[in-house]
Amino acid sequence: MCSHRFIRKVHLILIVVISTFVISGPSISNHITKVVYGQLVPDVMDSNPTSSVNMQDIPLKKVRVGDIDVAYKTFGKGEPILLFNGAGADMNGWEPSTLKVLSSNHTVIVFDYRGVGNTTTGSKPFSTQQFANDTAGLLDALKIRKADVLGYSMGSFVAQQLTVTNPEKVNRLILVAASCGGKEGIPQSPQLQKMGVNMINKSLNNISVSQEEMKSLISATLGSGWIRLNPDSLKTVPEAKDLFASITPNNSLKQIKAVQSWFATNWSGICSQLTNISSPTLVIVGTDDVIVPTANSLVIAGKIPGAWLVQIKDAGHAIPSQYPDKINRVLQTFLSVTTTSPT
Repeated sequence: MCSHRFIRKVHLILIVVISTFVISGPSISNHITKVVYGQLVPDVMDSNPTSSVNMQDIPLKKVRVGDIDVAYKTFGKGEPILLFNGAGADMNGWEPSTLKVLSSNHTVIVFDYRGVGNTTTGSKPFSTQQFANDTAGLLDALKIRKADVLGYSMGSFVAQQLTVTNPEKVNRLILVAASCGGKEGIPQSPQLQKMGVNMINKSLNNISVSQEEMKSLISATLGSGWIRLNPDSLKTVPEAKDLFASITPNNSLKQIKAVQSWFATNWSGICSQLTNISSPTLVIVGTDDVIVPTANSLVIAGKIPGAWLVQIKDAGHAIPSQYPDKINRVLQTFLSVTTTSPT
């Protein structure tokens, strides 16, 4: 696969990464129980574009939820599954082949967070709890009593919060590149934090970002294993001005602050509450994720009773775009063999 196609696919992942550069908390739990480890054989970007969903062909809808109008799309057939985006990304950022797989036996609901894409900003402060409240309201507005939920990166924070505060609304829980936040969260390296802060400041103040800086960001996003297997990935990099063209600076900063609050060490995080989750849970992570370090997923899998843990070898934070077919097979297996209460 050519590097041009790969860079186009990873653009939205880079937006997520920029919004996830934060100072996170120390410590890790070494007690991991009831974990399934799946080490998959590395391959290249392997989704088939002919068997994917074209989001542009699906009508956009809006519904009033509290103080905002939430933009969403639905497609597919079967029990509902709600997808939570990463920070900064809108509903169009999902891997098309994954949408195709999920929609074959689920009604898929994708939506924009407040202040992102076609959802209005409203008057309430941005926070993970507020995003979870908005999502609970969206399910109510759509008359969906219970749904499977899948969250990526920041979306995994919101999915966990929804599951803890509204367990009656969640069938199965799927977390990709996740952290449970607070003092039990695993921090990024200081060098990575500094690079992220510099990139954010430059992008929001119209200061030029060099190609070398962009290469460093892409390298961190893809991880060392992927770069070793796919050295051409760094031959073509996007211009920062193109990457951030669709981002609203004010609302992006609000989302970044919400993410920072999740990782802050001056609160307990949601880790200790995960033991109360009874929903079947799948945790997926790349072995080389340094943006939301891999060890965070180990903490989560050790907290949630009976959780599945799948580590994909040589994948970084861009795991949904790096190994979509592997993700899709894992999702199909989990959703087909786990049982839930009726919706």
